Amino acid sequence: MDHLYSSMNNKAMVIIMALVAIVACTPNVEPYEGYLFAYFEGGGEADQQEQIRFAVSADAVNWQALNGNQPVLASSAISQTGGVRDPHILRGTDDGKFYMVGTDMFTKKDGWDHNPGIVLLHSPDLIDWEHAWVDLEASYPEQFKDVKWVWAPQVIFDKAVGKYLVYFTVRFYYDDRLDFYSAYANEDFTGFEAVPQLMFKTKYGAIDGDIVEKDGVYHLFYKGHTRNKEGEEIKNGIQQATSTSLQGPWKEDFKYLDIYAGKPTRVEGSSVFKLNGKELYFLMYDLYSDHRYEYQRSTDLNHFSDTTGGFTKDFYPRHGSVISITKAEARRLHDKWGGVPPELLEK
Repeated sequence: MDHLYSSMNNKAMVIIMALVAIVACTPNVEPYEGYLFAYFEGGGEADQQEQIRFAVSADAVNWQALNGNQPVLASSAISQTGGVRDPHILRGTDDGKFYMVGTDMFTKKDGWDHNPGIVLLHSPDLIDWEHAWVDLEASYPEQFKDVKWVWAPQVIFDKAVGKYLVYFTVRFYYDDRLDFYSAYANEDFTGFEAVPQLMFKTKYGAIDGDIVEKDGVYHLFYKGHTRNKEGEEIKNGIQQATSTSLQGPWKEDFKYLDIYAGKPTRVEGSSVFKLNGKELYFLMYDLYSDHRYEYQRSTDLNHFSDTTGGFTKDFYPRHGSVISITKAEARRLHDKWGGVPPELLEK
């Protein structure tokens, strides 16, 4: 019996020592305590608006612009047209990097009739960004020679294949439809692996797609429309489709999620993000004709609050996106551009 107890004790000690070793080798992961908002500006001189700017918040409601609300990246240096709209920022999955994409479009110079493609950026630290752009018309003349708009790109990591999927809205000159196309980014995030393919065709057309994964389901939010038999728009607002795969099929839900659907107030540029340490999501959107930015709350991404909340801010954002950040990342942003709220600078 003594031998049996001794053997059991030895095995227990080995297990305990192994657990101690695992804990000792596990990196100390800093929690997310703040938020970073990437946006372009809706006020000031028109030729300065379509550039990427950053803001930071400690609570996702009260925001302060970095760099005095001046661009953190010059569009003239990172885009083909000289303008960047609709920046979407993403924290990489297990690679320690950050990714950002935007619409390559300078309306002050070129108007609204045409834009060639999108801008792609990646960074190891949120400070230094490498850039590239994809001109769909020039890169894929057979498939996109008649492209009119390439709008509001976003990026998401596809766990099924271990690659980053870039998706965006396309409209051709010969067709009024607005459909979602997608392509996997190449390894260095400077272009696509292959020709973009049709990803999802809604019944009435859609823009400003935003995909969020929860419990194995992908939720694709977008600005959708309802049309009558004559093809005239009778309603628009934020809708969603769902799928268990980024490759689809997508199940379209014709219900409008925003409280302004069917009313004179128009919304677009919806983006969903999760609050730190909570099972709570904000569906935020751009009330572009009213110079406002608001949000609705959800715990399941299917049902949203029937009232909106407003942000306090020292800037006028247009169609942007939000990621969670750590205090260390907040301090790094502050050292570069200034403007981070004091509570995120404390160690």
